[in-house]
Amino acid sequence: MTAEITYAEVRFQNEFKSSGTKSEPSAAPKEKTSPHKSNPDFPKALFPSLLILLLLLAISFFIAFIIFFQKYSQLLKEKKTIKEFTHTTLECKKENLTIQEKYWNCCPKNWKSFSLNCYFISTEDKNWSESKKNCSGMGAHLLVINTKEEQDFITQNLQKTTAYYVGLSDPEGKGDWQWDDHTSYNESATFWHQGEPSNSAERCVILNTRPQGGSWGLNDVSCKESHKRICKMIKIYL
Repeated sequence: MTAEITYAEVRFQNEFKSSGTKSEPSAAPKEKTSPHKSNPDFPKALFPSLLILLLLLAISFFIAFIIFFQKYSQLLKEKKTIKEFTHTTLECKKENLTIQEKYWNCCPKNWKSFSLNCYFISTEDKNWSESKKNCSGMGAHLLVINTKEEQDFITQNLQKTTAYYVGLSDPEGKGDWQWDDHTSYNESATFWHQGEPSNSAERCVILNTRPQGGSWGLNDVSCKESHKRICKMIKIYL
């Protein structure tokens, strides 16, 4: 009896011991999952395409900027050209005589138009220096005559009893005549009255007629004299 109890106790203890020390088997480790890996060659193929696209966009932007800048500069130039003059009204016409005349060519209102130039004939008298300054203030210069046709056009619009300053002078009184626009002076192509120029002290020039002849020509006079004037400027093209 005693042995049975001892056995039972021993058996119980062994079971208890066995159950206390033996750990349950650990769960099998779960297999780690990783996200789907993309094709490593895809970014490499996409990068050159993106680079080319960005390059094309940059070139397009640069070309557009250049075109815009040119247009804007041209607009500013045209506005500046018109703004420099004191005239608020232009009279324009369109002709097809030359390459330049394919556009609208304009002269300030009340100016005369001939060939590629505009001409202003004053109605008040000033000395030569004041006359030159007045023309410059309008974006022009005193009249420079380059051809017989130009002189004929001018004289047709003048009063025969009036003298007009032109842009020819001899600043030093040495016979070194100079046009106001720095055009080369050609004595053979200059329309002096007979016997003119006649006085080294008379360093400025007028365009007038003589009672005996009635024809127009150039005559040297004192720069302090007051006469009307003729201004000349290149046409404005729009």
